[in-house]
Amino acid sequence: MKYIFTMLCLFLAISATSFAQKKNTADSIYHIQKNVLIPTKSGVDISAIIAHKKVNTQAMPVILFYTTYHQGEGDAIFARRSADRDYVGVVAYARGIRTDVENYMPYENEQSDIYDIIDWISKQDWCNGEVGMYGGSYTGFSQWATVKKIHPALKTIVPQVAVMPGFDFPMQNNVQLGFELNWSHTNILGKEPIPASLLWEWYERGYAYSKIDSALGYTNPHFQKWLQHLAYDEYWKSLVPTAEEYAKIDIPVLTTTGYFDGPQISAVEYFKLHNKYHPKAKHYLVIGPYDHWGGQANPSSNLRGYEIDSVANISMRKLAYEWLDWILKDAPKPELLKDKVNFQLMGTNTWRHEPSLQAMSNQSLRMYLHNNNLAKEVSKKPVFQQQTINFTNRESMNNYFHPTLIIDSLDASNGIVYASETFEKAFSINGPFTGQLVLETNKRDMDISISFYEQTEDKNYFLLSRYLGRASYAKDNSQRQLLTPGKKEQIPLNASHIISKEIKKGSRLVIVVNVNKHPFEIINYGSGKEPSEEIITDAGAPMIIKWFSDSYIEIPVWEN
Repeated sequence: MKYIFTMLCLFLAISATSFAQKKNTADSIYHIQKNVLIPTKSGVDISAIIAHKKVNTQAMPVILFYTTYHQGEGDAIFARRSADRDYVGVVAYARGIRTDVENYMPYENEQSDIYDIIDWISKQDWCNGEVGMYGGSYTGFSQWATVKKIHPALKTIVPQVAVMPGFDFPMQNNVQLGFELNWSHTNILGKEPIPASLLWEWYERGYAYSKIDSALGYTNPHFQKWLQHLAYDEYWKSLVPTAEEYAKIDIPVLTTTGYFDGPQISAVEYFKLHNKYHPKAKHYLVIGPYDHWGGQANPSSNLRGYEIDSVANISMRKLAYEWLDWILKDAPKPELLKDKVNFQLMGTNTWRHEPSLQAMSNQSLRMYLHNNNLAKEVSKKPVFQQQTINFTNRESMNNYFHPTLIIDSLDASNGIVYASETFEKAFSINGPFTGQLVLETNKRDMDISISFYEQTEDKNYFLLSRYLGRASYAKDNSQRQLLTPGKKEQIPLNASHIISKEIKKGSRLVIVVNVNKHPFEIINYGSGKEPSEEIITDAGAPMIIKWFSDSYIEIPVWEN
């Protein structure tokens, strides 16, 4: 015991010495100002960190990293990274973070606050009048919020893995995600992490989703406010650019995301809307085999069991700075950006470059859901597969998730499996899965989950993508349209993740069609009430669904 204690003390002493040495080195290289308060028109000051190299005494371009997270003393690294590249680096915190969290309201103050931050920066003697922004997730969203009204000093943005409030978080296609409470509880309000058992308790007891915070002994204001906006309504839409505002975004934009990034559909949606309303937008997209972290920083060479192609092993953070150097310092254009859409074709060790998302594929493969088969032709006489979901049975879950992308056996988890014939030649899937489901049910709503796989010749399954969406919002995500029990309904499939992967000769496409019934996303019992207020007794009789054979999946492919 004495030996262990001695070694622990020695370790701590070495660690403290190492930290002190790094701090002293940083102090000798950088001029760092912490706890700077930037005034805003709201009267609420914004906390910031400012850093530049001591040798750089002239006015320079500024890189602004705006964040809603506070990680402590280490946050200065975001400013020092920019200083290392001969910029002034500024880290600015969302209103209330590091000051008074009572002033914090997610998503709502970025437009005005960041404008004021940039205005203040542009007037400092260390700024040459040019500001760029970069960063991911909430930081990515914040850049889209600020270009609703562009400050003259803002010359470019690099929104990475950017969320779009209400579109993909705290809900995706109008389905609430299980970690929405944890996000504000832990990361914003700074409370102790939510016990892992909480969602299991909610699942097993079957009380209303809206009461989860009550189980923690308080009312979470952010969680409850979001539950008042279950449609993609004007509250959410007001937080990002309008059609008219997209049309006025003339500054260059670089978007980065990944095939396995949760908010990918939002990052791509920003790209689509900007180009739709401003056809000559100077907007580039880079997408590859990355998750939420890899799409904004450094990729994992082994992503959930999949060894990415060597050409995909590119730092998105480094790419962001190469872009900033190009725009703000007249450095060479990043070599990867050969066209507007730059995507890594998994399995080929190559990048592809196209002028638009539509140009990623040169044809579409339609496959119909017929008797457990994915058929190329629709049946002359529609038939159906029947599925029964007993929501009161908590012994089973309709859960798609597995920790690795490649699995050797498929657990349908009460879903219906449809498989194509083996493909006689290789081709690539480039783009999002879309389609239309034709169904009949005895309920008024459902949350649909579809998993898409490539089954290779060795019988392994590679997870390509997943669709998640609420049936009652499938036709219009801003207005709920309940299903009519006993009536045949057509449910369009939109807003799914882009994938680009070579499908090898001898492989098959396999999909699992299911309805959510697990603790990691909200459970929609189908009563027609708001799902956030439903309790397990609202489930009533088991849900019975007839999936008709004129349902189809549309697959964007590239064939030589």
